Amino acid sequence: MSGTRIEFEGISKVFTSGKRTIQALEDVTLTVEPGEILGVIGYSGAGKSTLVRLINGLDTPTSGHLRLDGVDIVGMPESGLRQIRKGIGMIFQQFNLFNSRTAAGNIAYPLKLAGMPKPERERRVQELLEFVGLGDRGRNYPEQLSGGQKQRVGIARALANNPALLLADEATSALDPETTHDVLELLRKVNREFGITIVVITHEMEVVRSIADKVAVMENGRVVEYGSTYEVFSNPRTGVAKRFVATALRNTPDAIESEDLLAHEGRLFTITLSESSDFFTAAANAKAAGASINIVHGGVTTLQRHSFGKITVRLQGPDQAIDDFFAHLNGTTDIKEIR
Repeated sequence: MSGTRIEFEGISKVFTSGKRTIQALEDVTLTVEPGEILGVIGYSGAGKSTLVRLINGLDTPTSGHLRLDGVDIVGMPESGLRQIRKGIGMIFQQFNLFNSRTAAGNIAYPLKLAGMPKPERERRVQELLEFVGLGDRGRNYPEQLSGGQKQRVGIARALANNPALLLADEATSALDPETTHDVLELLRKVNREFGITIVVITHEMEVVRSIADKVAVMENGRVVEYGSTYEVFSNPRTGVAKRFVATALRNTPDAIESEDLLAHEGRLFTITLSESSDFFTAAANAKAAGASINIVHGGVTTLQRHSFGKITVRLQGPDQAIDDFFAHLNGTTDIKEIR
């Protein structure tokens, strides 16, 4: 199976209520390649959920083109959209399971609607239960399942009709961190084994970091940053992206931590590290010139096979040695002196 290619071209969406108009989306242009995982992140009201509703045809753009595998679905009649939706699976924040049906019954529901014969349906349901790690839970009702298990049922149901595209709208927001990790691992498995394109809508940068190949950062209905997860994490350009990245990495001291660090002697520098940074040479030269250097905050992470991070260091010793340390890095690395 190959995933769906999604193309947004100049997509805008305006909602009108009486005399009031709301610009939900403005001039969104981006492409998701088949088999990619796109993370769409933004604060409440950024336009994320509207974007999802356009992809599955539940809303229509005010202007622009939206192509799925080259087919423009803007203006398509409802009969055509129903056919498109058969190739799209949905995963919801609150699971949206039928409480009156067992786990197996929930997964079987879309197969029954599709007219699949009962024996084949039962085989497919058990296959999906095994795939999501709930092979022995088919007879349990939602009230007998944990939040993570409910979401696994939701994922199995979304996969029932072999979709080429999976839309996950805040799929982990109702889960604790450990369960979130397990669900994201399952989504990665879905992507890896079936090649399904996945669009993950979230307000949690840690979710993006864990699963996404590409990231679209949204603010006020616009995509303000778009690129690989590594690019956005290692070099966020907009204020909103920087705030999101800070919540996931926590590698810059906050106001209280900075106050504590400033209570000690020495000069403090915050340094952005990348694979091309020359920090260790600069540090060795400073030590050879009589300065001491200590890392007092920060961390380095690896993402998409690239390492990057931020550290805060304290240098003590001759001013010339410290000035040379700063000058060595200043031309090629983002370095700021805190004091």
